[in-house]
Amino acid sequence: MSTFEVVIGLEIHAQLQTKTKLFCGCSTQFGQEPNTHTCPVCLGLPGALPVLNKAAIQMAIQAGLALGCSIQNESVFSRKNYFYPDLPKGYQISQFDKPICLGGSLTIDVNGTPKTIGITRIHMEEDAGKLVHQGADAIAGATYSLVDLNRACTPLIEIVSEPDIRSALEARLYMENLKQILEHIGVCDGNLDEGSMRADANISIRPIGQKEFGTRTEVKNLNSFRSIERAILYEIERQKEVVLSGGKIIQQTMHYDDNTQKTVVLRSKENAHDYRYFPEPDLLPLVVTQAQIETLKAHLPELPQARITRYQSEHALSKSEAEIVVGDLDIMAFFESALALQSPVSAKDICKWTIGDVLALNKETKHLFSTSSITPKRLLGLLELIQAGTLSGKMAKEVLLKMADSTEDPADIVKKMGVTQISDTSQLDAFIHEVLNANPDVIEKVKSGKTNSADFLIGQVMKLSRGQAKPDLVRTLLLEAISNR
Repeated sequence: MSTFEVVIGLEIHAQLQTKTKLFCGCSTQFGQEPNTHTCPVCLGLPGALPVLNKAAIQMAIQAGLALGCSIQNESVFSRKNYFYPDLPKGYQISQFDKPICLGGSLTIDVNGTPKTIGITRIHMEEDAGKLVHQGADAIAGATYSLVDLNRACTPLIEIVSEPDIRSALEARLYMENLKQILEHIGVCDGNLDEGSMRADANISIRPIGQKEFGTRTEVKNLNSFRSIERAILYEIERQKEVVLSGGKIIQQTMHYDDNTQKTVVLRSKENAHDYRYFPEPDLLPLVVTQAQIETLKAHLPELPQARITRYQSEHALSKSEAEIVVGDLDIMAFFESALALQSPVSAKDICKWTIGDVLALNKETKHLFSTSSITPKRLLGLLELIQAGTLSGKMAKEVLLKMADSTEDPADIVKKMGVTQISDTSQLDAFIHEVLNANPDVIEKVKSGKTNSADFLIGQVMKLSRGQAKPDLVRTLLLEAISNR
């Protein structure tokens, strides 16, 4: 690829987290029995009229604000005409020449280097239904497809990037960052497995130095980060082989097969005029006042990158720690709840245990942070015992395992287990005396300046105390005992 430059633009379809559909009152709940969440409007029956969902408008505006877009005071819905069996009325209500959001950008981190991807527009539209393809019929001996229209009329925003993306990795990072932002502001659940986010990738190549874009192909409905990266990599290589063999790229719509990891042609690529757009006659232009926009802006939640920066500056988290916390809404909610309890335990220690032992335990027990018995209050109770010197870190890990199976206070569990740290100097002196008498050669090494040898002696004391001795106190007493010999 050294002689070619890759040019990629992404169209991300994100399902808005409304309770009802874009133009009717049917539920948007996922996974219900086929065709049970339908009505004359989303079935496209004659005479049924659409009524625009106010919550969907607000979420679309919030998405635009989060991505630095210019919110349009007037936008228009249009009919996009095409035939698909999962779109009963024969057209999709979308936005064409007057979308709700224009401009904007998203900055990604590519191997430590920031790169800004421009956003052309965000427009609102309704989703189509879902085709369920069946195998050979035992009686008719033919293949067929069933249609589930529960998803028809579900509210979507389509976020169209500028052709600023130059690699499959950048495309993946762009989609990952976009997903995180939409989740944080509460407009999309980001569940790729359920189709809440899907990407269409427009891909072309051109000789390095050429300003004109090459002919593009569009790979449709990529619904995982792995798929978007693999599909683009394959399509780049395919186009390269075509060009180098003297052929020409044809503007086509492609499908990516996860099983074969190849793209295949679906149909010739349509242009805007093929859809015969015209303003939707059953909907008035959408008018949004500047006051309404400012109100939504004032209630916009803190964006992920801003939160990461704040965690680093206010709570002394490392960048990687902050990114792990912010990267999962469940973990972030747990961490924020723990901070709100205003414990003397540092945010750094709360973070360390949250993304370390608690996260590992929740994965093992198949619990979310929100459903686990390890609540923020109980974790802080455990960490306060460490801070008070009652438990060592190692002992606390054992107590944490017990906490996963009960709702008892950590202090009560410690009493039952009998695992408090030994800080009685007379008891520790006895252990130290025994260890020193058994290791005179190690004592001489320590005295000669090999202080690392003291770690062996500390380990022996910890062994005698069954891990209950306080390590820092053991070190102090042990070095003092050696100096007196």
